[in-house]
Amino acid sequence: MKLNRLLAAFAWLLAALGAWSLAPAAQDPERDVVPGLRAADPKARSALQQAFYPVAVWYGGGKVRAPMMSPLDATSAAQWGKDLDQIKATGFNTVKCWVDWATAEPKPGVFDFDRLDLLMRLAQQRGLRVIVQIYTDSAPDWVGTRYPDGRFVDRSGAVITSQSAPGYCIDHVGVRKEIVKFLEALSRDANRFPALYGWDVWSEPHVINWADFPYLASPEFCFCPSSQAQFRQWLRAKYKTLDALNAAWYRRFESWEQVQPPRFSTILSYADYLDWRAFIDDKLAGDLKTRVDGIRSADLSHPITSHAAVPGLFTSPTDGYGEPDDWKMAANADFFGTSLYPKHSESTAPWSHWMLAAGLDFTRSAGHSFGKGFWIGELQAGQGATGMRIVDPVTAHDEEYWMWQAIAHGAREIAIYAWYPMSSGFESNGYGLINLDGTLTDRAQAAGTTAQIIERHAGSIDRSQPVAAEVAILYDRLSYLVGGSQPSLSNLGNAERDSLLGVYRAFLEKQIPVDFVHPAAPSGASLSHYKILFLPYAVMLSESVAEQVKQYVAQGGTAVAEARLAWNNERGFASPVIPGFGLDQIFGGREKLIRPEAEPQLVIQPAANLPGFKPGDFVSAAAFEEHLLPLPGAEVLARFPGGEAAMVETAYGRGKAILVGSFAGLAYQRKHDQSTAELFLSLAEAAGVAPEVLVSGPGTAELEVRRLASADQQFVFVFNHANADADASISLHMPWKVRKANDLTGNQDVPVQERGNETVLQRKLAPGAIWVVLLERQ
Repeated sequence: MKLNRLLAAFAWLLAALGAWSLAPAAQDPERDVVPGLRAADPKARSALQQAFYPVAVWYGGGKVRAPMMSPLDATSAAQWGKDLDQIKATGFNTVKCWVDWATAEPKPGVFDFDRLDLLMRLAQQRGLRVIVQIYTDSAPDWVGTRYPDGRFVDRSGAVITSQSAPGYCIDHVGVRKEIVKFLEALSRDANRFPALYGWDVWSEPHVINWADFPYLASPEFCFCPSSQAQFRQWLRAKYKTLDALNAAWYRRFESWEQVQPPRFSTILSYADYLDWRAFIDDKLAGDLKTRVDGIRSADLSHPITSHAAVPGLFTSPTDGYGEPDDWKMAANADFFGTSLYPKHSESTAPWSHWMLAAGLDFTRSAGHSFGKGFWIGELQAGQGATGMRIVDPVTAHDEEYWMWQAIAHGAREIAIYAWYPMSSGFESNGYGLINLDGTLTDRAQAAGTTAQIIERHAGSIDRSQPVAAEVAILYDRLSYLVGGSQPSLSNLGNAERDSLLGVYRAFLEKQIPVDFVHPAAPSGASLSHYKILFLPYAVMLSESVAEQVKQYVAQGGTAVAEARLAWNNERGFASPVIPGFGLDQIFGGREKLIRPEAEPQLVIQPAANLPGFKPGDFVSAAAFEEHLLPLPGAEVLARFPGGEAAMVETAYGRGKAILVGSFAGLAYQRKHDQSTAELFLSLAEAAGVAPEVLVSGPGTAELEVRRLASADQQFVFVFNHANADADASISLHMPWKVRKANDLTGNQDVPVQERGNETVLQRKLAPGAIWVVLLERQ
């Protein structure tokens, strides 16, 4: 995450300190199988099947920052070779290089891959693998000369002349053909080298990358003729007829040529804006597929990936530069991942441990929904710097901690950005693992040591997956779109994100795994293995998702929803009854009245069957009191202090549903009142969720325990986030007896106690301690 363009994403992050089938993140006990990989050469197939975990550092030859390329001369081979020797000796097994279109095709059809070829040969000589990062956003100027109508256009009509970045619009047929030809040529060239490991075809996808336009008011892209034509084609596929589109948009178009994306909001329907944002999501996913297909044309064996600038949990789909939908992107690549810059220069404070965990679980859930893993496309290496905006230094401990967190969440690759600090631009001297003069840092040594430990256990890591979750949280981008381009409830800030984070944090703090689920996951998957499904801030819902929730409850699940459930449908129309789509019958209550309340409280009632609560206990919520009208058969679990029903529960089919007339997730994220966390945990316990990890002992309140599991091994990752010692006793509910336990970071045996069905690990952990234990089956 390296450009001003990403300020909007960080604004969301800082505030936290912000016809689809609903489906879960799949859990596969075996290693990830990359769909569509067919090694043409048996040797290549054999190499792919060998256990190899790529721990890479970004290095493109010389000290020039990405995506610029260092010029070749008589000294390049020796200088680059020396750098690669140092990278190898430090402990890395892979380098991630870059190829930018502007450098690699200086004239139409004239390709210059000499820099890549040299790096491939030098890496191969040293036993290093290579991941190739492609930048088509850095485009040669001849593209603009050849296709003057291929420039990006803002909604104001401003035409963007590329300055190498942001390039040209891929919706233009000519531009797309040029991009594909370049990718095909690059793929043919790189596949000549055995050192090639894989591809990252799009770094931090947006409609526009690497450029910011402060002279434009609220810029939004792209309104060029080609993008508008693509939008009309998308609308034709959705609505079939112009009459149907007119009915949906409340318009009177006489021809398809009159149809344009909305440029401003009106007091009328905003169905046009909803379609435009859905189109942008689909377009970005389609643009990724174009890139993937271009590389796959000459490469049948190597994984092809992309990575977001930041996990989508922390961004908004309303962003005018185009924020991708992680699930739709994951569907179109062998892996999809994210950049991680917990100490970016735009951060007023480093990411908290719960923010990092939530972002990683979110990215993991997107990939695993399609039976895939995920990659860390960029992991921060050095101090965040943008001009004189310089934040706290990155420490050796930070680097080690971030790497182990990625492993603990199931990442299948780590690429640290970058070997050298940025040599130019407004990020100069930032983000490097070593010093610009070539001397090593303690960060580099810590990262290299961690990389070596990971490599020694690559086979075991490769076979393992995060343990299956019984708790799911619905992430639905529709909730961000209430009000269209003028979002309602704006006085709540980033309520959508914070509502999800609040529910997530409550379970993280008790070592209970959580998956995020999404409407764009594959059809045919089931929610049935989740014991409880939370729908925080689900104020806008599609009918198909509502139907999935009904089926989930009918089949035995427990659903918990918050205020104004399905208030708006996917077209932006209000339901005559709230909850909408008949969900009032499922959840046992209707909205009678809603009023703003700064700090609403729920009073637990005598009839409530909530483990850990007694009548009269208070639970903190946020923003509103939604007075509920209980329906026949529903039970009132809590009331507001004025006596109105605040939480109701009803049985439906084999399951049950609970409706909370306020925003509890939002409250826990912002106020961290333990009563709110206890409510979530109590509802989960009543649904049958039982923690498989129990932590006890003095100073263990801020301990985090994560696990990766296979049939015969489990990795246990313990992180002490407190500023004091923790005398920890960690009790694990294991499916088998433990034969041996090994401390991977200390390389020593770990004593194990067996207490009934529990395996107990004990250790005194210093502040910030990281403890990684491998348990082997008896």
